[in-house]
Amino acid sequence: MSDKKQSIQHTHDNDLTHSMVHYLLAIHKLKESKGYARVTDIAYEMGLTKGSVSTALTNLKKRELVLEDESKFLSLSPLGHEAVHGILSSRTLLYYFLKDIIGVDEVVAHKDSCLMEHLMSTETREKFFNFMKALTNEDFKKTHFTTSFDFSQFEHPHDFEEIQKGDMYLKSE
Repeated sequence: MSDKKQSIQHTHDNDLTHSMVHYLLAIHKLKESKGYARVTDIAYEMGLTKGSVSTALTNLKKRELVLEDESKFLSLSPLGHEAVHGILSSRTLLYYFLKDIIGVDEVVAHKDSCLMEHLMSTETREKFFNFMKALTNEDFKKTHFTTSFDFSQFEHPHDFEEIQKGDMYLKSE
């Protein structure tokens, strides 16, 4: 195996599970909507017990994805924030690809994009973004594909990642 192939890291190598992603997204959403996140808020948001949330948060803190201040308020670390924006970008790309390009039902597209969002590497996400941007280019889509989201408004995948909010898809308007 070549050195380049050995150095490729996939998301699953980082052990970010579907469950962990939901905790990170809950913190992100609560911080955006309420300005704060506590164990009780996350438990309520996710329909879980405070004990199970505390256990999961301990693991996320060890991974340096979540920070807790002296007043027990939680926030995402810079690494956690970066992970959430990448995950939300992957989810949005997958959602519109499934729904608009291959014609999957909206409910199924939502469910499947949620299941796949944390599995995509940064390299794949960037290439997928460029692919979606090319597919939805005005000249190209006249004869090929359309989507209800205009990816051409972004210069670079990083610009797209920066505007991800909450835990829903970007509005297509």
